[in-house]
Amino acid sequence: MEKDLSNYRKSYEKGELLLNDVPENPMELFQKWFYDVDKHFTEDETNAMTIATIGLDGFPKNRVVLLKKFTFEGFIFYTNYNSEKGKAIAANANVCLSFFWHGAERQIIIKGKAEKIAPNLSDGYFESRPRGSQLGAIASNQSEPVPNRVYLENKLKDLETDYSGKEIDRPNYWGGYIVKPVEIEFWQGRPNRLHDRIRYQLQEDYNWLINRLSP
Repeated sequence: MEKDLSNYRKSYEKGELLLNDVPENPMELFQKWFYDVDKHFTEDETNAMTIATIGLDGFPKNRVVLLKKFTFEGFIFYTNYNSEKGKAIAANANVCLSFFWHGAERQIIIKGKAEKIAPNLSDGYFESRPRGSQLGAIASNQSEPVPNRVYLENKLKDLETDYSGKEIDRPNYWGGYIVKPVEIEFWQGRPNRLHDRIRYQLQEDYNWLINRLSP
């Protein structure tokens, strides 16, 4: 099998990112970009992000998860702590997040450290989820092999019966992580591949060093 992709080209012309226009704190720029994309490019699932971890086998692995909250402190998502990504984070908390919003021709890459959020915060989010999603979190031993799809569907049906008329408590193996950034790079596509790249690096005094990078 062979396919030549060398003629796949696109000119990026939808925006610019200039060093003298960016705020001192990258989270302010993240918020601006996020809201701009969410408002003007509705074809994108704005909060979909890729998270890369270093697995127990030594290989990096990317997968898409959903950002559920961001603050000046960091980026929060939820998952099964016993999943492949959860085990990887337990062994090495250094992770990388990335957003690619193709409609806006923008990308953000975030290096940071992941840590579990407080249990009461995970409880609050779990309670806000649809009942089917709550049961799904219990039904799935995430990342573990299963014999077939029917096995999962039957397990969910059994749980629906078991929890009929009852509240569903968050299982202790499921909850949130916050990724606290140490570096954030903003990429804006530009013509002739002379893209704008602005990198923020957290310093020991908790201020951010800002540089423009060559594309």
